[in-house]
Amino acid sequence: MRYFLIGIILMFLTACVSTGTASWYGQGFEGKLTASGYVYDSNQLTCASNDYPFGTVLKVTNNENGKSVLVVVTDRGGFDEYGRVIDLSRAAFLKISTLGHGLIDVKIEVMSDKNTFRYKHGSPRFTDKEYKKYIKDLN
Repeated sequence: MRYFLIGIILMFLTACVSTGTASWYGQGFEGKLTASGYVYDSNQLTCASNDYPFGTVLKVTNNENGKSVLVVVTDRGGFDEYGRVIDLSRAAFLKISTLGHGLIDVKIEVMSDKNTFRYKHGSPRFTDKEYKKYIKDLN
């Protein structure tokens, strides 16, 4: 029974933390509709992920320098085939690295999944106010 409980705890911890390669995106996507229904703004702290529901708040940490950023999942991507697990907005990437690096090794932790959604109707803008709504209970 004890080993069973340890296994369950390890599965839970593994599901909440992952690692992989991240990049950034912005050029060519600015002002376009994301898969979630939000209009993309590279100056906001958002990301594209195929592994987490829209609205999930993730803490992405650059393994090289230890810098972290909180991002909200607002998009999906076709980047799996290139070996990346997440694409950060330009602003989010700049919080933890320089654009010249292009690809970085990161740790990804789920900070909140209480505001997940399927699709935002009406092409809403993802603004600083929206961002604060998602992270308000994390401070």
